[in-house]
Amino acid sequence: MSAMKEFTKGFIKENPVFVMALGLCPTLAVTSSVANAIGMGLAATFVLVASNILISMLKSFIPDKVRIPAFIVVIASFVTIVDMMMHAYTPELHKSLGIFIPLIVVNCIILGRAEAFASKNSVFLSLLDGLGMGLGFTLALIVLGAVRELLGAGQLLGHQVLPQTYKPMLVAILAPGAFFTMGLLKGLLNLVTNKKK
Repeated sequence: MSAMKEFTKGFIKENPVFVMALGLCPTLAVTSSVANAIGMGLAATFVLVASNILISMLKSFIPDKVRIPAFIVVIASFVTIVDMMMHAYTPELHKSLGIFIPLIVVNCIILGRAEAFASKNSVFLSLLDGLGMGLGFTLALIVLGAVRELLGAGQLLGHQVLPQTYKPMLVAILAPGAFFTMGLLKGLLNLVTNKKK
């Protein structure tokens, strides 16, 4: 039960975006489309899982005085791998996400999970924690991206969904639309979870 709890907590109960309000800079910046959201979510999930595993394996060898710098070096190594792979195999997505790929290094979700969880738990639980939090982050990005793309362009993943007569709300794919959509979705989640309580 403990393993399943560690895996699923990032989906809703401790969702990095909608509950803990972490990693909001890339969340608001790249979710103008579902494709961008999926790309950023999967990139962050890979870095989160890989860094959690490695940090958990090395936790007894890392001195307390250099703990945070060591974590950042590990995270930066995996971000560099992701950045180079995306540049080689998905150049359009890489160009679209731009500076937000290297900025995964300082994403507080990843450093927070390394410090709060991976440095104190087993490799297996750290893997589940990283995967669950990463998927929760990806899910939040996809939901936010889908709402913004649908309202802002009438499309999902580049395919026309709403009728041609629909007049797109361009504000939805601009910065103010990101904040407005985020606020609405966060409020909706709070409403649903509070009703359950």
